[in-house]
Amino acid sequence: MSGSLNKVMLIGNLGRDPELKTTPSGQQVARFSVATTENWKNQAGEKQSKTEWHNIVVWGKQAEIAEKYLRKGKQVLVEGRIQYREYTDQAGVKKTACEIRCDNFVMLGRMEDSGPREGGYSRPSTTPDYDGGGAPSPSGSGGGGYPEDDIPF
Repeated sequence: MSGSLNKVMLIGNLGRDPELKTTPSGQQVARFSVATTENWKNQAGEKQSKTEWHNIVVWGKQAEIAEKYLRKGKQVLVEGRIQYREYTDQAGVKKTACEIRCDNFVMLGRMEDSGPREGGYSRPSTTPDYDGGGAPSPSGSGGGGYPEDDIPF
């Protein structure tokens, strides 16, 4: 194989609400963490688990959507790539951060638990689980849906 590939897919739970900021050039960026947990039994048959924390960075319109819809504790699928960033801390020490640059994310779990922070769409609690398999049906076709200009994915 002559090419290379930097691809990450994570399914985990948000460790904190996304924090949205605007760069000096006016671009939106959101940062949040995702926890993934591995479970297994050791040789003695005892249950073991290990949680890894991943720092996620998402840019542009998706950053706004993440800030509006993602919540601490909710399950999400994140697709992206690993990137490293160097910075100098307040003490003047040079450090390297490992982040997942998110290209796409899918909200998993129940929709009524993941509604927007302010205003916008919220689905009635009688609807089935949302599995990220597609957009809800548009308004007027039988079930409450997102306004066309407010689809979160």
